[in-house]
Amino acid sequence: MAYDNRAAVRKVLILTLLLNLFVMALKAVVGSWTGSLSLLADALHSVTDSANNVLGLIASRFSSPDPDREHPYGHQKFEAVGALGISAFLGIACFEILQGAVERILKGGEPVKISPSELWLLLIVLGVNIFVAFYERGEGKRVGSPILIADAQHTMSDIWVTISVIAGLIGVWLGYQWMDLVLSFPVALMVFWSGWSVLKDNLPWLVDEMAIAPEAIHAIALEVPGVINCHDIASRGVLGRQVFIEMHLIVQASDVETAHHITEEVESRLEERFSPVRILIHVEPPSYKSEHISFESSESKS
Repeated sequence: MAYDNRAAVRKVLILTLLLNLFVMALKAVVGSWTGSLSLLADALHSVTDSANNVLGLIASRFSSPDPDREHPYGHQKFEAVGALGISAFLGIACFEILQGAVERILKGGEPVKISPSELWLLLIVLGVNIFVAFYERGEGKRVGSPILIADAQHTMSDIWVTISVIAGLIGVWLGYQWMDLVLSFPVALMVFWSGWSVLKDNLPWLVDEMAIAPEAIHAIALEVPGVINCHDIASRGVLGRQVFIEMHLIVQASDVETAHHITEEVESRLEERFSPVRILIHVEPPSYKSEHISFESSESKS
């Protein structure tokens, strides 16, 4: 049975949503007071934080690991889809930051003004961001939630963005107006990299990339007494979250009951090693013996 972590995920997302709304409002207010392009861009980045939390709550609502008639393999890909939505939000934020910076270069704008009290408010924002990122990542690893880990990755990028913005505004306070504009570009690059990382981490789940090396599954199966041959092994899912394994097996058995006991032992050992896992074993006669442990890649066939 797959582990249902949705209640824990929702609790974390609700708490981080409230904190992200606080951060977003504080950045927007200080950004309006100072006229800082980099800070307003950072506030936009925080808008995506809050939107990501809402998206995560929706995705978590529909990502049950339990199968039903319409979704016999469970609903966990909804959570991966939610993580890809986070990646899309990051891409939008990156575009908005770059667009604002280019417009400032071409059209100019009012000088940025910052006071020590406003800088102290931004340090509070930074502290909240650090807490949210480490709390969410820790809880994501504890309950095995890709959407929490992806959202923590986003918030981690927000920390570096805020540090860059604070550094730029300190420079503005010291009289270097250009620092606010110049630092808008690395902010955009950090946002883009965070989005790419989320995309890269979640695509394997959605495209059914191999979860476990077939050689590892083959070795475990052949250790079971009575197993003669194991071939056409396939696996998908996320190791530690939910894995599906299929294989063809040839066993030394004169009756169905003996063959059943052998396959159950194979399943037991695989579950012990890779749990949670769902396994489908197709028992074949000795004439079907094959040395193809898994399927050939498209490159090797061409």
